Amino acid sequence: MSLPSATAYDLVVVGSGPTGSTYVREVYDRHPTARVLLLDAGPRLTDPPGAHVKNIPDAGERARAQRASEGPGPAGRPGTRLLGAPDLPAAALSTNVGGMGVHWTGACPRPGDGERVPFVPAAEMDSHLARAEQLLHVDAHAFDHAPFADEVRARLSALFDPGRPEDRRVAAMPLAVTRRPDGAHAWSGTDVVLGRAAHDLRVEIADRCLCLRVELDAGAVTGVTVRDLADGGERTVTARAVVVAADALRTPQLLHASGIRPPALGRYLNDQPQIVHAARLPDDVVTAHHAVTGRTRDEDGAIVPQSGVSWVPYTDAHPFHGQVMQLDASPVPLADDTTVEPGTVVGLGWFCAKDITAEDRVEFDDNTADAYGLPAMRVHYRYTERDLATIEQAKKAVTEAAAAVGVPLDDSPVLLPAGSSLHYQGTTRMGPADDGTSVCDSHSRVWGTQGLWVAGNNVIPTATACNPTLTSVALAVRGAAALLDHLRPPADQPSGRLAFSTPTEDRCSRR
Repeated sequence: MSLPSATAYDLVVVGSGPTGSTYVREVYDRHPTARVLLLDAGPRLTDPPGAHVKNIPDAGERARAQRASEGPGPAGRPGTRLLGAPDLPAAALSTNVGGMGVHWTGACPRPGDGERVPFVPAAEMDSHLARAEQLLHVDAHAFDHAPFADEVRARLSALFDPGRPEDRRVAAMPLAVTRRPDGAHAWSGTDVVLGRAAHDLRVEIADRCLCLRVELDAGAVTGVTVRDLADGGERTVTARAVVVAADALRTPQLLHASGIRPPALGRYLNDQPQIVHAARLPDDVVTAHHAVTGRTRDEDGAIVPQSGVSWVPYTDAHPFHGQVMQLDASPVPLADDTTVEPGTVVGLGWFCAKDITAEDRVEFDDNTADAYGLPAMRVHYRYTERDLATIEQAKKAVTEAAAAVGVPLDDSPVLLPAGSSLHYQGTTRMGPADDGTSVCDSHSRVWGTQGLWVAGNNVIPTATACNPTLTSVALAVRGAAALLDHLRPPADQPSGRLAFSTPTEDRCSRR
């Protein structure tokens, strides 16, 4: 709990999730003198900061970390609070160091077909995706030895692969996991993105520190004003650049509060409609394979491979993305019967590409404040006729997938309430031109505002169905390259280092 220790930084990043931390890491690695401030309104849960809460071996400690992430308001899924938006009733947010990167399921598929950003050159995007996979520690083979994985994928492949190009066929889901010294795997959190930057004095992490506004002068960023949520103290710090990476709802909120209000701000909101089902593997499959018995996770927090996570990729003809998951990898509880052998019941989740419209949006009320004193949000969101048709198509596909995998546990799949995906996108979308339909350019620089970048799923402009984290981290890698050019001094200047004030004595620790 602290205010920043200094009054000047090269870079301030608002929001410590995977994309904000990507900017920190790229600047830390490639600019040896830059001093960086990373702000988060939530608490630090772990040491190192941003570690995945699923890796906490003690169930009580894990639950306490999740509760600490919820922030004010009614609790949603563990680690989140509900936004309270009637049009998006399941919309939920996490408030903690590491953002959703300490709660997520680690799925990192590459986008394909219409999911890809058309105005980012393909070769450049592939390079950015490869770097994002490095930062997140993505491994497509982590569960290769799971007892039931091959059988599950073989059954899905027989159903979905005919007619698909090779790169869009059923495969093991690329997962953000970290191999431990003992050979076991644990979930990657935001700590793996930060790497050494989390422990270097050049990077200051201020938790429970709310950014109230981005400060501007003549259309250029000059810094930010922040509040210590413990005692209400405020401070303005200067910066040569600011990145706002506060998620797809709070990023446009902060820009609005700062008077930065391009026409597209908050518009083109995209939540992927999510359909779930469950199936039990046939008895002959269970008998033929050696299963892990009596537990779903190691006592020390490692992942226990069971049936793995399989991926049915999006295609333009099949405009949804499927995941078939062992239960501890699923964000949605799928069975109450804890006596079933681990891995023998799998969850099927299908995410649909949304029909993106400017009318789907989040608005901000300057006359009403939220729990943090920022302009209150109001969400406008609906399914179009095209969305309803896609949802019905996806229900048919997931029903067929459940029957192919084994014995469906329910009569039919369930469409979850809007907002359940937690994959909110588009509200500060990038575009090829400043024509009123985008907030930033292809390098995530906010149009008309020098020194300001945005980051997160909110910059993705396309109708995606795949999990968006890998894409948004790749776009952050792209944006960070442009930010580094902004920070580097002209050739005739010896250093890009700012003159820093002497750190003040704060009541709370910063590290």
